[in-house]
Parts: sequence; structure tokens; C-alpha cells
Amino acid sequence: MTGDRPDPASLPAAVGPWRRRARSAAYENPWIGVWHDEVDRPDGSPGVYGVVHFRARAVGVVAVGDDGRILLVGQHRYPLDEYSWEIPEGGVPEGEELEAGCRRELREETGYEAGRWRQLCRLSLSNSVTDERGALYLADGLTAGVPTPDATEALELRWATLDEILAEIATGAIHDVMTIAAIGLYAAALAREGVG
Repeated sequence: MTGDRPDPASLPAAVGPWRRRARSAAYENPWIGVWHDEVDRPDGSPGVYGVVHFRARAVGVVAVGDDGRILLVGQHRYPLDEYSWEIPEGGVPEGEELEAGCRRELREETGYEAGRWRQLCRLSLSNSVTDERGALYLADGLTAGVPTPDATEALELRWATLDEILAEIATGAIHDVMTIAAIGLYAAALAREGVG
């Protein structure tokens, strides 16, 4: 992959109990690449493995207002052909710190800045087929500004209580995995603190 292509001299390579015999680029664009690997499986039999390589890391933020409500972003998700309510999320390119990228994404998508930030967790997403990693944050002390979404985003904002969001997760109305993970961690943190 352009800029990301593994050095051919490094192949073949041991990958845990797997052995990669060859890797080729099956597809690439500015955001992802797809690798086709010829492998020996853990039992020694030959096989193939497809890996979706992400050029950016994923970030998301539970942005909590002074009244305790949480800021959600709504948008149509092309791969699902479905509208989705989510926490503000985005991609952080190499060279940008995760928290800095999350601050930028919150500002671009919603216009809001936050006075306090705390990392909730690091995570890997769909790790059976992708190498995508990221982090989730909690932010409060919000001040409003003007959103500047990019050309791929037609966004709508809404505020919801934690109970409303948990109910929508339970019914499947909210189904984004980063949102579910972040809201679950936030709810657990509040329960530990005896809030709510």
C-alpha cells in the first residue's frame, strides 16, 4: 500500500500461531487498504486471510452537557444504507495524538469545545478482519461553537439523557459499536461513583 506497504523483505513472517507466506494489496483508497495474505493456519494447513487496513485510528467522545445530557450526532451511514445516531466520532491520522484528534472531531462535527477530557478506554474494532484501533473519551465543560463538518458529512445534533440512550441501545435503535461501548463505560463509571 502506498506509504503503508509492508517491506517485501519482511515476508514471510510469523504472525502468532499463523505463518504469512505472501501479502498482496487487493485494493486501496485514501482511507483503507485490503491485504490478501497467503497463510499457513495454526494447524499447518494452507489458507488465505483478508485484512482491512485502516490508515487512521478511530476516536469517539461522550460529550456531557452541564445538565447531564449527552450530545449525539445523526447521519446516514452509506455501508448500511441506514440512519445512525452516535456519539461524535472520527478518524485520527498518524502523527496526530488521539486526544487531539478527538477534540478536533468534536469541534468539526458539533462545534463544541470541552474543558475537561478523560480517556475511557482503548479498543480494537472488528479485529477478526481489520487492524482498526482507537480510543474513547469522556468530555464535559462544553462551550458551543460553529460546526465545520467535511463534505462526506450531513449531520444532525440532538441531546439525550443516559436513560434514553440506554433504552435506544436495548431496542437496537442505536447500534454503533463505539457508541455502545462508550455509553456502557460511562454508565458503569456513574454507577461506581453512585451517580444517577
